[in-house]
Amino acid sequence: MRTLAALLTLALIWTAGLFAFAARVERSTPPPDPPIADGVVALTGGSSERIATALQLLESGKGKRMLISGVSREVTRGELQTLTGADKPVYDCCVDLGFTAANTVGNARETARWARTKGYRSLILVTADYHMPRACLELRAAMPEAQIYPYPVATGELSASRWWKSGVGAERMSLEYSKYLAVLGREMVRSLQPRPAAAPPQA
Repeated sequence: MRTLAALLTLALIWTAGLFAFAARVERSTPPPDPPIADGVVALTGGSSERIATALQLLESGKGKRMLISGVSREVTRGELQTLTGADKPVYDCCVDLGFTAANTVGNARETARWARTKGYRSLILVTADYHMPRACLELRAAMPEAQIYPYPVATGELSASRWWKSGVGAERMSLEYSKYLAVLGREMVRSLQPRPAAAPPQA
């Protein structure tokens, strides 16, 4: 009985957290006037809306350059430019493509390498609204020295206000929440680990 009660308690806590997470996603909206940053980063997903939104930010002067992280190796620069309708001179000048990332951890590492190579310390991060909490955690873990400005994009196929009304929406939100909890737990464990001692100054 105690085991069953404990499992029921955990299930209730997890469910309450899921609804709180979904409410957070629903409240997340892009700022009307995001601050100017060194760079703009778009994480690829199921649609081109994230990339198109990031390109609009770049074209309006919100960043010096833009990285599209997680691009399929089968997609060419020209195809991506046509797909998003980007301004060609800006696209040719100031858009970099990242082909190594296969997941959110990879996105964060790819972005950190790109930003450090450019000397960037502030980034506007563009991704889907439900994906933003986990993406921010991963990017801050990969690049703790950077200032991250979230710019969430609403997802048409997953309404944050009605996610529980469809099997697909419930599955996607639940999976994203579970992944978010896993990353949050990982970072909490890391924060408790002793930091390596600083090297003594050389004589």
